[in-house]
Amino acid sequence: MVRMHSTAAIERTTHRGWDQWVTALDDAGAAALPHREIVGIVYDHMPDHMENHGWWAQSVAVAYEQHHALRQPGETRPGEFQASVSKTYPGSMDAAFQAWLDLVAGRQDLGGVAIEGEPGTSATERWRYWRAGLADGSRVAVTISQKSQDKSSVGVGHTKLGSPEEVARWKLIWRELLGEL
Repeated sequence: MVRMHSTAAIERTTHRGWDQWVTALDDAGAAALPHREIVGIVYDHMPDHMENHGWWAQSVAVAYEQHHALRQPGETRPGEFQASVSKTYPGSMDAAFQAWLDLVAGRQDLGGVAIEGEPGTSATERWRYWRAGLADGSRVAVTISQKSQDKSSVGVGHTKLGSPEEVARWKLIWRELLGEL
Protein backbone atom coordinates (compact mmCIF):
# COMPACT_ATOMS: atom_id res chain seq x y z
CA MET A 1 0.00 0.00 0.00
CA VAL A 2 1.22 3.51 -0.78
CA ARG A 3 2.51 5.65 2.08
CA MET A 4 0.04 8.33 3.12
CA HIS A 5 2.63 11.12 3.06
CA SER A 6 3.22 10.40 -0.62
CA THR A 7 -0.44 10.85 -1.46
CA ALA A 8 -0.71 13.97 0.71
CA ALA A 9 2.08 15.64 -1.26
CA ILE A 10 0.43 14.59 -4.52
CA GLU A 11 -2.91 16.02 -3.39
CA ARG A 12 -1.33 19.31 -2.25
CA THR A 13 0.58 19.79 -5.46
CA THR A 14 -1.99 18.63 -8.00
CA HIS A 15 -5.06 19.98 -6.17
CA ARG A 16 -6.68 16.63 -6.87
CA GLY A 17 -7.66 14.10 -4.21
CA TRP A 18 -5.87 10.76 -4.15
CA ASP A 19 -9.18 8.93 -4.63
CA GLN A 20 -9.76 11.03 -7.76
CA TRP A 21 -6.38 9.98 -9.14
CA VAL A 22 -7.11 6.32 -8.42
CA THR A 23 -10.54 6.53 -10.07
CA ALA A 24 -9.19 8.32 -13.15
CA LEU A 25 -6.38 5.78 -13.57
CA ASP A 26 -8.66 2.80 -12.89
CA ASP A 27 -11.12 4.13 -15.48
CA ALA A 28 -8.24 4.34 -17.98
CA GLY A 29 -7.30 0.70 -17.31
CA ALA A 30 -3.93 1.71 -15.85
CA ALA A 31 -3.69 -1.30 -13.53
CA ALA A 32 -3.05 -3.48 -16.60
CA LEU A 33 -0.58 -1.11 -18.26
CA PRO A 34 3.21 -0.82 -18.05
CA HIS A 35 4.66 2.01 -15.98
CA ARG A 36 5.55 4.21 -18.96
CA GLU A 37 1.95 4.22 -20.20
CA ILE A 38 0.61 5.01 -16.72
CA VAL A 39 2.97 8.00 -16.57
CA GLY A 40 1.59 9.17 -19.92
CA ILE A 41 -1.99 9.01 -18.67
CA VAL A 42 -1.09 10.89 -15.49
CA TYR A 43 0.84 13.51 -17.46
CA ASP A 44 -2.22 14.15 -19.62
CA HIS A 45 -4.32 14.71 -16.46
CA MET A 46 -1.89 17.12 -14.76
CA PRO A 47 -3.22 20.61 -14.05
CA ASP A 48 -1.72 23.43 -16.11
CA HIS A 49 -0.68 25.46 -13.04
CA MET A 50 1.94 22.91 -11.98
CA GLU A 51 5.67 22.92 -12.50
CA ASN A 52 7.68 19.73 -13.05
CA HIS A 53 4.84 17.81 -14.71
CA GLY A 54 7.11 14.89 -15.57
CA TRP A 55 8.41 14.42 -12.03
CA TRP A 56 4.92 14.57 -10.54
CA ALA A 57 3.56 12.23 -13.21
CA GLN A 58 6.22 9.70 -12.17
CA SER A 59 5.30 10.18 -8.50
CA VAL A 60 1.59 9.64 -9.12
CA ALA A 61 2.27 6.58 -11.30
CA VAL A 62 4.52 4.99 -8.67
CA ALA A 63 2.02 5.72 -5.88
CA TYR A 64 -0.77 4.23 -8.01
CA GLU A 65 1.30 1.10 -8.67
CA GLN A 66 1.99 0.77 -4.96
CA HIS A 67 -1.69 1.37 -4.16
CA HIS A 68 -2.63 -1.60 -6.35
CA ALA A 69 0.34 -3.72 -5.17
CA LEU A 70 1.84 -3.61 -8.67
CA ARG A 71 5.01 -2.20 -7.15
CA GLN A 72 6.39 -2.45 -3.63
CA PRO A 73 7.87 0.54 -1.80
CA GLY A 74 11.50 0.84 -2.87
CA GLU A 75 10.93 -1.09 -6.10
CA THR A 76 12.27 0.73 -9.14
CA ARG A 77 11.30 -1.84 -11.76
CA PRO A 78 10.00 -5.40 -11.46
CA GLY A 79 12.29 -7.29 -9.10
CA GLU A 80 14.70 -4.40 -8.56
CA PHE A 81 14.75 -2.30 -5.41
CA GLN A 82 16.59 0.71 -4.05
CA ALA A 83 17.37 2.03 -0.59
CA SER A 84 18.13 5.59 0.37
CA VAL A 85 19.07 7.28 3.61
CA SER A 86 20.40 10.73 4.42
CA LYS A 87 21.97 12.69 7.22
CA THR A 88 22.59 16.33 7.95
CA TYR A 89 26.29 17.01 8.46
CA PRO A 90 27.41 19.96 10.64
CA GLY A 91 29.74 21.61 8.17
CA SER A 92 30.31 22.50 4.53
CA MET A 93 29.73 20.03 1.73
CA ASP A 94 33.48 19.88 1.17
CA ALA A 95 34.01 19.00 4.84
CA ALA A 96 31.26 16.38 4.60
CA PHE A 97 32.79 14.97 1.41
CA GLN A 98 36.21 14.71 3.04
CA ALA A 99 34.67 13.09 6.12
CA TRP A 100 33.00 10.50 3.86
CA LEU A 101 36.23 9.84 1.96
CA ASP A 102 38.10 9.40 5.25
CA LEU A 103 35.39 7.06 6.55
CA VAL A 104 35.52 4.71 3.55
CA ALA A 105 39.25 5.01 2.79
CA GLY A 106 40.91 1.62 2.55
CA ARG A 107 37.68 -0.36 2.86
CA GLN A 108 37.53 -3.45 0.73
CA ASP A 109 33.83 -4.00 1.38
CA LEU A 110 30.65 -2.31 2.52
CA GLY A 111 28.19 -4.27 4.62
CA GLY A 112 30.23 -7.41 4.00
CA VAL A 113 29.98 -7.12 0.20
CA ALA A 114 33.21 -6.47 -1.71
CA ILE A 115 33.67 -3.17 -3.50
CA GLU A 116 34.38 -3.79 -7.19
CA GLY A 117 37.15 -1.64 -8.59
CA GLU A 118 37.98 1.83 -7.40
CA PRO A 119 35.11 4.05 -6.31
CA GLY A 120 34.65 7.13 -8.46
CA THR A 121 34.34 10.70 -7.27
CA SER A 122 33.21 13.86 -9.00
CA ALA A 123 32.10 17.36 -8.12
CA THR A 124 30.03 20.20 -9.47
CA GLU A 125 29.49 23.65 -8.03
CA ARG A 126 26.53 22.36 -5.99
CA TRP A 127 27.22 18.65 -5.50
CA ARG A 128 29.91 16.18 -4.48
CA TYR A 129 29.61 12.54 -5.55
CA TRP A 130 31.10 9.19 -4.55
CA ARG A 131 30.05 6.07 -6.50
CA ALA A 132 30.93 2.41 -6.23
CA GLY A 133 29.83 -0.93 -7.59
CA LEU A 134 29.56 -3.90 -5.27
CA ALA A 135 30.30 -7.56 -6.00
CA ASP A 136 26.61 -8.46 -5.72
CA GLY A 137 25.84 -6.26 -8.75
CA SER A 138 24.34 -3.42 -6.73
CA ARG A 139 25.49 0.19 -7.00
CA VAL A 140 26.03 2.85 -4.34
CA ALA A 141 25.98 6.61 -4.91
CA VAL A 142 26.70 9.11 -2.15
CA THR A 143 25.57 12.64 -2.94
CA ILE A 144 26.48 15.65 -0.85
CA SER A 145 25.04 19.16 -1.11
CA GLN A 146 25.06 22.34 0.96
CA LYS A 147 21.85 22.82 3.01
CA SER A 148 22.78 26.09 4.70
CA GLN A 149 25.94 27.99 5.48
CA ASP A 150 26.95 25.57 8.24
CA LYS A 151 25.12 22.37 7.28
CA SER A 152 25.24 19.93 4.40
CA SER A 153 23.22 16.90 3.40
CA VAL A 154 24.81 13.51 2.82
CA GLY A 155 22.59 11.04 1.00
CA VAL A 156 23.26 7.40 0.17
CA GLY A 157 21.37 5.79 -2.70
CA HIS A 158 21.79 2.04 -3.15
CA THR A 159 20.29 0.59 -6.33
CA LYS A 160 19.86 -2.82 -7.95
CA LEU A 161 18.88 -4.56 -4.73
CA GLY A 162 16.96 -7.81 -5.04
CA SER A 163 14.24 -7.61 -2.39
CA PRO A 164 12.51 -5.48 0.24
CA GLU A 165 14.50 -7.42 2.84
CA GLU A 166 17.75 -6.28 1.23
CA VAL A 167 16.45 -2.70 1.29
CA ALA A 168 15.79 -2.97 5.04
CA ARG A 169 19.19 -4.57 5.67
CA TRP A 170 21.09 -1.95 3.70
CA LYS A 171 19.19 0.97 5.24
CA LEU A 172 20.42 -0.18 8.65
CA ILE A 173 23.97 -0.48 7.35
CA TRP A 174 23.89 2.98 5.75
CA ARG A 175 22.35 4.63 8.82
CA GLU A 176 25.06 3.10 10.98
CA LEU A 177 27.81 4.20 8.61
CA LEU A 178 26.41 7.73 8.27
CA GLY A 179 26.22 7.84 12.06
CA GLU A 180 30.01 7.55 12.10
CA LEU A 181 30.45 10.79 10.15
